Amino acid sequence: MDAAAPAAAAPAAPAAAAAPADAPAAARSVRGVPWGEVWGQDAAVRALQAAASDPAELTHAWLITGPPGSGRSTIARAFAAALIAEPGDELVMRQVLGGTHPDYTALRTEGVIISIKDARALVERSYFAPALGRYRVIVMEDADRMSERTSNVLLKALEEPPERTVWVLCAPSDADLLPTIRSRVRVLRLRDPEIADVAALIAERTGVDAQIAAQSARHAQRHIGMAQRLATDAAARARRDELLGAVLKVRGVSTAVEAAAQIVAGATDDAKALTAERDEAERAQLLATFGIASGAAIPPAVRSQVKALEDDQKRRATRSLRDGIDRVLTDLQSVYRDVLMLQFGRTGDLINLERDGDLRAVAEAWDPARTLVVLDAIALTRKNLEQNVAPALALESMLITVASGRTS
Repeated sequence: MDAAAPAAAAPAAPAAAAAPADAPAAARSVRGVPWGEVWGQDAAVRALQAAASDPAELTHAWLITGPPGSGRSTIARAFAAALIAEPGDELVMRQVLGGTHPDYTALRTEGVIISIKDARALVERSYFAPALGRYRVIVMEDADRMSERTSNVLLKALEEPPERTVWVLCAPSDADLLPTIRSRVRVLRLRDPEIADVAALIAERTGVDAQIAAQSARHAQRHIGMAQRLATDAAARARRDELLGAVLKVRGVSTAVEAAAQIVAGATDDAKALTAERDEAERAQLLATFGIASGAAIPPAVRSQVKALEDDQKRRATRSLRDGIDRVLTDLQSVYRDVLMLQFGRTGDLINLERDGDLRAVAEAWDPARTLVVLDAIALTRKNLEQNVAPALALESMLITVASGRTS
């Protein structure tokens, strides 16, 4: 069992580190373990390599920020491997990357928020000394999903960290965390990859046609994971096109209600496609652990474990649905962003090139002020959905604004 490490006073957080603006657009991954899977973030990798090799460059808590799909969790795991393993010890590095090393703990919530219970478990674990490695590393991949109460649980651990524990938080932006958290971490900002670079990566990884890879990278707005899914899933591409077409046809209340229902249904289908197979496999594995054959009655002694699994899966399904709706709203923002670009005579960098005719029709029918009202309505809807507003009602209200050009 690990021994508790003595607490040390938290040093002042250094200034934010950022990838330089002139970093090459086609920057590729730094080769070798543990950085082999990190792509397009050479400046950030150099900063983390220096911190892992020189204690004078290391601080006790980091916040890695960057747009969705920029590789926050990938670079966090690589940093953890470099911190825990002795230089050149590839076996230990691979154990960390695989999530099996005892000095590495990661939390990625599959619910809507990170629970206080999960945060307390991380904090408790952070006070144990490293069992085998040079450091104990705690990675929180979804730090932006903490409530204020949960953030305050984490705050004390960041104020009084053990001397050989390193926290690595990940979030889209430092603005997503409380100022009290931001003041106690070193911020490392990842760069936004170029669309051409994402397309090249997707084509290399999947072997898809270069044209599909480029279209997927553009539609995903540089989100590597989403671009890969679009490139390899024709149904996902068709669903995106159908939903955007439905919104562009909204003309009044009735079509707004229909389009809202279509968005919810499409996001639900997407969520089921992503979670159903995994849910069934988890249930089968749990029953097999207790020696229960498929289709057999569940003994009373096991029902509580099955119920707990089902509850976890429901929370995951809720998050998956909300993430799916948010993805649709992100796509809609790209549509009306394109409209606004056309209204100001910018035609060179449209995201939805395939809908050029529809976009120009809207750009000519509206003035820029109305387009901005619609973009504000979409942004507000995304924010409201984070607060557990009923998705159908929020979408209907937003789409009525699309139809009328006035907030409802």
